[in-house]
Amino acid sequence: MKHMSILVPNGDGNNLSSIVGAYKIFNKANEYSRQIGKEPVFNIQLVGDAASVEFFDGLFTVKPHTTITYVSKTDMVIIPSLNHHFREALQQNDAIAGWIEERYKGGAEVASICTGAFLLAATGLLDGKSCSTHWSAADSFRTMFPNVQLRADRLITDEKGIYTNGGAYSFLNLVIYLVEKYYGRPTAIYCSKVFQVDMTRNSQNEFAVFTGQKQHDDEVVLLAQEYIEHNLDQKITVEDLSARFNVSRRNFDRRFIKATGNTPIEYFQRVKIEAAKKALETNRKTINEVMYEVGYSDVKAFREVFRKITGISPLEYKNKYYRYTVQV
Repeated sequence: MKHMSILVPNGDGNNLSSIVGAYKIFNKANEYSRQIGKEPVFNIQLVGDAASVEFFDGLFTVKPHTTITYVSKTDMVIIPSLNHHFREALQQNDAIAGWIEERYKGGAEVASICTGAFLLAATGLLDGKSCSTHWSAADSFRTMFPNVQLRADRLITDEKGIYTNGGAYSFLNLVIYLVEKYYGRPTAIYCSKVFQVDMTRNSQNEFAVFTGQKQHDDEVVLLAQEYIEHNLDQKITVEDLSARFNVSRRNFDRRFIKATGNTPIEYFQRVKIEAAKKALETNRKTINEVMYEVGYSDVKAFREVFRKITGISPLEYKNKYYRYTVQV
């Protein structure tokens, strides 16, 4: 039987649900394996750096089965989501990061849940590889780990025995993905039905809220971002922006990409589509009305960009998130 280590990182405010959820689903997979006459795949243990870890100001306490000191060999490491004080969380879990690196080099596979990607990236194992994390933490992640190819649009990444996933409860999809890989599809389907997890999801784009990548110190780019955001209905070109801020087109492109991770065109699109999403969520305006408000005049182009960024069409998005309420 293989050994699985579900980590219990140090620090209050870490995500308890991703620890408990992973533990329950993998145990259910073992239980179902027995029911269908197969051997369980994993011996599952909660593994920490301390004898107990408190969550939510002591409201909950987790007592790991064992500590990293006593686990020199494991086959799978699950890293749960961290709190959003990332640098502090990494300092508190420096020993765990070193342990993860050693276990991977010793043959273990590693999976990070949501912002657990920060702890995984701190090991250096993600350098040159792709990974995902919660969309709200994407800017911080890019700043802290520039050598990692962040794919915040992806629900799951799978590369050289390292798995990562997007945000929050999408970790359930990663766990089901791993159940299918190790236990087989029938067991994965059974677990998805028991825990009511949609196995067809493959993106977190639909759920992302674009707030602009402004964690940088390039004043020209910040001014350009603000100008874009306050002139959504205008047809702004990159040439217009570079001339407005007295920067050559080539230099403006280079600085914008370095500061935000997007080209100016991509940034235009993301800001406009985020505004369109909010309009579709909150009022009865038609798709065309919303399209014109955010500076598009070509329906086909608007639909294509909307689908590229969110994964669904404007109409599908409106039908899903807008609810008309009759006032009495």
